[in-house]
Amino acid sequence: MVVTGATGNVGTAVVRALGADPEVGSIVGLARRPSRWESPKTEFVTADVARDDLRAVFDGADVVIHLAWLFQPTHRPEVTWRANVLGSIRVFETAQAMRVPSLVYASSIGAYSPRDDDHPVAEDWPTHGSPNAAYTREKAYVERVLEAFDRRHPRMRVVRVRPGFLFQKAAAPEQRRLFGGPLVPGKLLRPSLVPILPDIPQLRIQTAHTEDVADAYRRCALQDVKGAFNIAADPVLDTRALARIFGARPVKVPATFIRNALAAAWSLHLIPATPGLFDAVLHLPVMDCTRARQELGWTPRYSSEDAIEAFLKGLREGEGFPTEPLKADVGRGHELATGVGERP
Repeated sequence: MVVTGATGNVGTAVVRALGADPEVGSIVGLARRPSRWESPKTEFVTADVARDDLRAVFDGADVVIHLAWLFQPTHRPEVTWRANVLGSIRVFETAQAMRVPSLVYASSIGAYSPRDDDHPVAEDWPTHGSPNAAYTREKAYVERVLEAFDRRHPRMRVVRVRPGFLFQKAAAPEQRRLFGGPLVPGKLLRPSLVPILPDIPQLRIQTAHTEDVADAYRRCALQDVKGAFNIAADPVLDTRALARIFGARPVKVPATFIRNALAAAWSLHLIPATPGLFDAVLHLPVMDCTRARQELGWTPRYSSEDAIEAFLKGLREGEGFPTEPLKADVGRGHELATGVGERP
């Protein structure tokens, strides 16, 4: 079994879940840079899916789980396009060329077309993404690529996992750096120091603990299933629910005010998350996860609130992965990896 992006937020959890399963014989973990992390049954290989020859790595694999994804640099979308879109195409085509029987791809709630009500959508909701953010455009484009790929290669089992926002304690410092930059000091994010939280009426998010999502990937890899699966825990969180977690008082703030502030900070290279991503998050649909529960037998152990609390604990304690970090330079747009896939 091959896992790309094996040292990231999801990748580490997926490798651990596979390593603990007696049905899995061996794992090859692919990462762009060397890692000190070790896991049972796992051999780590350093390779870049956008540039390196993957044929030897995929040779003899029963399943390829493709998690690698770059979130940064948001000021250079041509870099993320090359890594995410062209890199994914190379993974799919190499898996087919090496006759890998099964492919599991990490899609996202961000691939879905916008929706402005809370009616849950199943996996047949359109996946055209939001046009305002590179992340959602790229996720939607890869969905189109995979649709055509699936039609051309019907003998390969293709699965798409579409999770909500993923959190765990160990990934918290890296996610803070990738999405908040230097303006979000992790150790200050404690209830006693966050007296108020903006209450944005349109905002609601679906989250899951990374370990639960890793279990979904394990099931997709080992079970005879195809197609897409929505993955998220209950309940759906709005800003008032987040305020309760922080012990803060919600204060109504227009979304346009927050967006303008984000736009100014992003243009000054103070934060990595773009205002377009904020636009996209405001219009994400609510996912119906019935199919995952019924066909995969997947049930999350952690609630969405548990996932947020684990993330906050990781921020306060500064826990992180053992991979050597790149020197962070948000202002100059270094290549950073998203928590969805490979950690840099």
